[in-house]
Amino acid sequence: MKIDLHSHTKFSDGHLTPTELVLRAHTMQVDVLAITDHDTVAGLDEAHQAQAAQKRHLRIIDGVEISTDWHGFDIHVVGLNVDRTQPEFLAHLHQQAETRQDRAERIGEKLARCGFDGVLARAEALAGVGQVTRAHFARVLVNNYGVPTMDAAFKKYLGKGKRAAVKAHWPSIESAVAWIHEAGGQAVLAHPAHYDMTAKWLRRLVNVFAIAGGDAIETAFPGINKNKQELINELAQTHSLLASAGSDFHFPSRWTELGKNLGISSALTPIWHNWPEVSGAVNQSTPVS
Repeated sequence: MKIDLHSHTKFSDGHLTPTELVLRAHTMQVDVLAITDHDTVAGLDEAHQAQAAQKRHLRIIDGVEISTDWHGFDIHVVGLNVDRTQPEFLAHLHQQAETRQDRAERIGEKLARCGFDGVLARAEALAGVGQVTRAHFARVLVNNYGVPTMDAAFKKYLGKGKRAAVKAHWPSIESAVAWIHEAGGQAVLAHPAHYDMTAKWLRRLVNVFAIAGGDAIETAFPGINKNKQELINELAQTHSLLASAGSDFHFPSRWTELGKNLGISSALTPIWHNWPEVSGAVNQSTPVS
């Protein structure tokens, strides 16, 4: 069984529509897919409608990826099995959208001072139905202003401390976990190896997340090296956190693909261990992918 619990659509910084993402999941023979756009659940209705027209079974998990701030780090907390209609939860996400729009406008102003006139309008057009993210700005710089790569756009302009960097006023980790729980979901610390921090700081982060009531940690995701994998598995066990697995899929590429290389250690308890229609179909003693 293929389980992928972290993916994005055009409603945040993914390249595919929710319908296209569902079709991609079928192509890659994914059985369980969580759609976890940044700070929004707006694409979930379309995804469920698209799946309803398919013959092959695919369980779609309603999810979200909430941006938080912790000691100057942008930390992402994934919510799984959230109630996408819960009014209080939607109000919190609306606040996140306003914060994201404010940041986008300030990034646009800074990039204009760098000589990139009209970049905000281009980023908004690229985002379409979705919220403007730094990835949209990076794509615009590459597509329209001669910046060679996405990586170069972040290293020179959009990354932490760079010329067009803007620090958003995100909520705390504790707030994000509480919002997710209030919406009936489970809170997952996303891609812990991707944060630019030492092992000491990562240990502190996981401890704070666990104390806040976090439920799980992503232990399987693309690009993780063996040493970080072992550390994250150790932290999951130390703090009695469930294990989650997700590709953080944004578009098909050589490095990331839905459901690819997402096996978790047999020593860990997967987050889906008591999910209906999932736990009974997975052999808990062996990794899944």
